[in-house]
Amino acid sequence: MILISRLCLFTLLAALAGCSSPTVRYHTLVAPPTAAQNAAPPASFVIEVLPVGVPAQIDLPQLVVRQGESDALILDNERWLSPLGDEFRSALSAGLAERLGTQDVAGLNRTDEKPVVRIRLQVRRFDIWPGRFVRLESDWSLSARNGENRTQLVCHSRLTERAEQGDTAMFAAQQQAVARLTDQIAGTLHRWAANGQGSCIL
Repeated sequence: MILISRLCLFTLLAALAGCSSPTVRYHTLVAPPTAAQNAAPPASFVIEVLPVGVPAQIDLPQLVVRQGESDALILDNERWLSPLGDEFRSALSAGLAERLGTQDVAGLNRTDEKPVVRIRLQVRRFDIWPGRFVRLESDWSLSARNGENRTQLVCHSRLTERAEQGDTAMFAAQQQAVARLTDQIAGTLHRWAANGQGSCIL
C-alpha cells in the first residue's frame, strides 16, 4: 500500500511538472557600456532626459511582435524588465551620459551652474518583425535656457535594424536600434549645445 501511494504521488508530481507554465524571460533595452564610450571627455553641460512616450498598443509588460500586414502577437513569456517607456528612458540616459561624458540630472537637486539640456523623446513606432527587422521611428527635441531665452531643436528619426532568425538576434537588433538613435541624439546635442544652433544629425 505504501509503495502504491508513493507511485501515485510520483505520478501526480510528474503530471504537475508537465503542466507547469513555461519560464518567463525578462529583457532590457539598456546595452552594456563600451570602452570607447567610457573614454568620452567631460562635457560642459548636463542633461535631463524626460519621461519617454510610447504608443499605447505596445505599452505592455509583454513584447509585441508583428505578423503579416496587420496582425500582432503578444509574447506572454517574453517581458520587459521595466515599463517600455522606462526602458527607453534608461537606455537613452545611460547612452548619452557615456557618449557625451556628462550626467543625467533628472530627479536631482542641482547645486552647480552647468547649463542643462533637456531631451524629450516620443516613440511613434517600435515594430519588431522576428527574423526580418526592427523599425524604430521617433520624434525628439533638445531644449536649453540661455538667460531669458529658451532655444529648442526638434528632430525626427527613422531607423531600421536587420534582425536575423532567433531570439538572441531579435533582442540584439532592438538594442542596436536604440543605440543608433542615441548616437544621432548625442551627435546633434554635442554640436547644438555649443551655441544653440545646428541641424539634426540623422
